Amino acid sequence: MNKIKWPVNLPLHIMILPCVLLVFVYQYIPMFGVVIAFQKFVPARGFFHSSWIGWDNFRYVFNMPGIWQVIYNTVYIAVLKIVAMMIVPIGISLLLNEVRRASFKRGVQTLIYLPHFMSWIILGGILIDILSPTRGIVNQALGFIGLDPIFFLGDNNWFRFTLVVSDLWKEFGYSTIVYLAALTAIDPTLYEAATIDGASRWKQTWHVTLPGMLPVIVLLGTLSLGNVLNAGFDQVFNLYSPSVYASGDILDTLIYRVGLENAQYGVATAIGLFKSAVALFLISGSYFLAYRYANYRIF
Repeated sequence: MNKIKWPVNLPLHIMILPCVLLVFVYQYIPMFGVVIAFQKFVPARGFFHSSWIGWDNFRYVFNMPGIWQVIYNTVYIAVLKIVAMMIVPIGISLLLNEVRRASFKRGVQTLIYLPHFMSWIILGGILIDILSPTRGIVNQALGFIGLDPIFFLGDNNWFRFTLVVSDLWKEFGYSTIVYLAALTAIDPTLYEAATIDGASRWKQTWHVTLPGMLPVIVLLGTLSLGNVLNAGFDQVFNLYSPSVYASGDILDTLIYRVGLENAQYGVATAIGLFKSAVALFLISGSYFLAYRYANYRIF
């Protein structure tokens, strides 16, 4: 009697099966809900009995007052965050790379990593307290040097700046991990050769360190293009108010208000589907650029 020959990788396939089922149940099956974008959806009637209205929800969305301002806010805030999250972690990783005392370096890394593991609910409460125009420590410091208090979370001129800086504070430490890992891959003999040639630490950084990091910088920069429409719902939702809708309202917060607060499910789904379609185009383009300029492949 012939024995059944099981595939060599069968144990690995069985091990990953629960993860595949979770993704299928929670990611793929809900995709059927995009049909709501083309319906006048009534929860009591369900998908199959709600009225089909075609593109009316999309026409309504693009005729909503302020929709283009919301799109502009989303792109503007996201681009500022992407640029800041490229520049600051690179600079910090270069500075940490120059630290020779291991205990001090580990201590600094721990301090700058810590905010990443805190939720925006906690950080939002902290920021509301320290940025308060009356009792916040920041405005008290401004008053001490003779400056007027600033309503960081209630002034349209300051709200975007506050979003970018607070997001940078939370995430830049964790982002330095990738760049520090890229620094370890640089051949030490290049620094030895540069030292023999008389290069200073600054010239070694400019001609050896940065070129060695360039493939990783290009890769992360191109892949980040897919996040142009993700301005950070958790952060904005916990910090914004109606007084800063003009500068801080983004697509995700608009979807929340339209869909969950106003129960306009078809309109909210139409906005979400529009965002997903644009994100698909941006992600596809970013992966092409990553393959073209950074030799990045997905197998």
